[in-house]
Amino acid sequence: MRPVLIRCRHFLQALGLRWKISILLAAGCSLVAVAIGVLIHEARSHQVGDAARESALAQLIRVRQVYELTGRLDEDKVGEADARIDCPGLPGPLRRAALAGQRTTYLDLSGPDPAVWAARPVGGEHVLSVRRSLAGEQAELVELDRQLVAYGAGVVTLAAIAGALMASRLSKDLRTAAETARRISEGELDARIGASGAPGTRNEVAELSSAVDTMAASLQQRLEAEQRFTADVAHELRTPLTGLHTAAELLPAGRPTELVRDRVAALRTLTEDLLEVARLDARREEAQPAAHALGPLVAAIVRRSGVAAQVVGADGPAVVRTDARRLERILTNLLVNAHRHGGDPVTVTVSRNTVTVRDRGPGFPAKLLREGPQRFLTGAAERGQGTGLGLTIAFGQAQVIGARVTLSNPPPGGAAATVTLPAA
Repeated sequence: MRPVLIRCRHFLQALGLRWKISILLAAGCSLVAVAIGVLIHEARSHQVGDAARESALAQLIRVRQVYELTGRLDEDKVGEADARIDCPGLPGPLRRAALAGQRTTYLDLSGPDPAVWAARPVGGEHVLSVRRSLAGEQAELVELDRQLVAYGAGVVTLAAIAGALMASRLSKDLRTAAETARRISEGELDARIGASGAPGTRNEVAELSSAVDTMAASLQQRLEAEQRFTADVAHELRTPLTGLHTAAELLPAGRPTELVRDRVAALRTLTEDLLEVARLDARREEAQPAAHALGPLVAAIVRRSGVAAQVVGADGPAVVRTDARRLERILTNLLVNAHRHGGDPVTVTVSRNTVTVRDRGPGFPAKLLREGPQRFLTGAAERGQGTGLGLTIAFGQAQVIGARVTLSNPPPGGAAATVTLPAA
């Protein structure tokens, strides 16, 4: 019994909300229909039984009057009743009650030959009985049960259909809300659920939709304000940094000058990265895709990056459709990240439409693999220091060109970043 209940529970859990509501509503209506049908059947059975007992007693009185006047039963049947003296088919309980001096009845509606009996004592040791067939009444009860089942099935079917229609509307609204929330989480900040249901009505789903839309609007305002702030700060820093860079170039040669120039260059790189992140967040970047032989393109990118890396599979025949400039930005960031935070040797493997950059360092931190790159967060201390914008830019540019970047820590050690490009 328990495995059956477990399977039923798993089956219900696997169903959608619409079917759950329909099944529960149909089950509830079935229970109500069964209860009402049982009550009607029992009420009609009692009514038929009471009428049959009264009729049998009335027949018994008439038969007794005839018997007392004539001393015999001139006719075996009086009206519809079958009258007998010491009838061999008389039920035992009824015979015992009659011999005890009682006038009583016996009703049997469940057997193949339904009937009602009435009996009383006569002549001391004899029993006068009357039997009346109830075949017609039993047929009436059977027909009543058939009609109750038919009407109950119709009501349950209509209830299930109505529940399915009502639940379908509710399920549609909830799916719309879930899809809109998913679009918002993917970066489509202007997605909204909108009003649900008939105009002027308020229900829980409408309140949920309104709450999600309000949350999305507030989130959009905050993110846009953050993006504007980042872009404005980066843009305003470009002018003084340009002047600072020019001034640093005029300083006399020496160790202090080298330190100043290095820090100015780092600030300029950070500013340009911030501007690029702001453009990616605002979705202002547009790719210019073209067909390229992937192997030679990757080999050229590795040479221009200035990172000492071994290229494997550059002579493959794979052709992809991509924006070469943005792909170079992605791979350069991955190469610099592997060289700076990982460990040598760095290997770049080209296989079909994928490019994998792998180092032999401590690997990516678990949080980075779980949550993805976050700006100004470099992960673990053992992977070095930095701004944390390199991987953010790589993921953003990959989204622009329709590529996918996957991070992993393959055995026996090290970190691997795989770029999957759309085939030409």
